[in-house]
Amino acid sequence: MPRSTGSTPRKFHVHFESNSSKPRQFQVLESDVKAAVRRHPELARRLKITVGFDRKMLTEALRTADFLLNSDPPRDNLRALAPRLEWIQTTGAGIDGLLPLDWLPEGVVLTNNSGAHAAKAQDSGAMGLLMLNARIPEVMTAQRAKHWAHAFSSPIAGKTAVVIGFGDVGAAVGRGARKLGVNVIAVTRSGALTRATAKAADSVVPVSKLARVIGKADFVVVATPLTAQTRGLVDGAMLDRMKDGAGLMNIGRAPVVDYDALCARLESGKLSGAILDVFSPEPLPDSSPLWTVPNLVVLPHITCDDPRYIDFLLDFWFENFARRLAGRKLKNIVEPLRGY
Repeated sequence: MPRSTGSTPRKFHVHFESNSSKPRQFQVLESDVKAAVRRHPELARRLKITVGFDRKMLTEALRTADFLLNSDPPRDNLRALAPRLEWIQTTGAGIDGLLPLDWLPEGVVLTNNSGAHAAKAQDSGAMGLLMLNARIPEVMTAQRAKHWAHAFSSPIAGKTAVVIGFGDVGAAVGRGARKLGVNVIAVTRSGALTRATAKAADSVVPVSKLARVIGKADFVVVATPLTAQTRGLVDGAMLDRMKDGAGLMNIGRAPVVDYDALCARLESGKLSGAILDVFSPEPLPDSSPLWTVPNLVVLPHITCDDPRYIDFLLDFWFENFARRLAGRKLKNIVEPLRGY
């Protein structure tokens, strides 16, 4: 850690960079930073803070930046552009757009915003399970056709949800599901039972055994990040292992699920309904057939975010900065080989 000279503590330069094409809730504005500074005045005294948009001042800022908050940092020759850079914080939790991390300079730590989505994900997960159980996707399809069709369902308590990916988001879905009386099977990379999974799941299996347990599910919730190992994980063969009439919700990443195969099984009646909140690309183009697939609800990537997202992000960043000053390990460090 660089030391201060004399009795004056060293100031660090942090640059917050945003993209104006993103929704407001993912942009760090001057007003957001000023509010965060008021919440963390002592830490802010140790900082020189710059805020930029659309890379207009990024090259200049990187010359002296020690820290960078940006989900799309320059990847070509970054060390030459930013000789002092030691830490990059992403705006989002997912970092699949930055993979592979072979561009990350030696000595630079990458952290993500994992944890920002948990509270909303618990609500949305419970909402999605209740919608699938009540066959609301089917009801909405009938509504668009002006067709009065009964879709009766039994209570959700006692049914089973398989949650693929059990990080902050997946575990939040598990907690919400258990409050509804749903049996939760967590599917994780290792299948290890941890304190966190024990509170949110009834059982845990490794992803290598997904094919063995997916047939037990009344509902499948995909909440895993996108990595080389999870891309295409829920393909046509895996969907065929689901029980007839089961439902699926994806709040993780679109390429984890084969959407063409999913649509075919919705159209055939193999699956009773699906709720999708993630797509590739986003926004979903007007020409996409997903808009009109029967028994499919399209959500515009809203299930896990709320208007306080940037406040959470900046408070988390200042908390991590305090750890940096104390010489402690940062939270949410991304492991390059694992991809999250």
